[in-house]
Amino acid sequence: MCPHDPACPAAEAPDREAARTLACHPEQGWSLLCNGVVLFEDTGELLPGGTAIAPHRPDPLVGAA
Repeated sequence: MCPHDPACPAAEAPDREAARTLACHPEQGWSLLCNGVVLFEDTGELLPGGTAIAPHRPDPLVGAA
């Protein structure tokens, strides 16, 4: 359970990446969020129940100046 006020989004919530970081290991490419989600540098995620979320980087803008 999240001790923050307001509480961090749940691991199942669409905005789960907005949870606070509990542990950050940039040298290994991952961070542990308050809601139990492991967030990887490539934007992939591992949810507390073991579900893997594939990287979801935004598509580059074509013809952007």
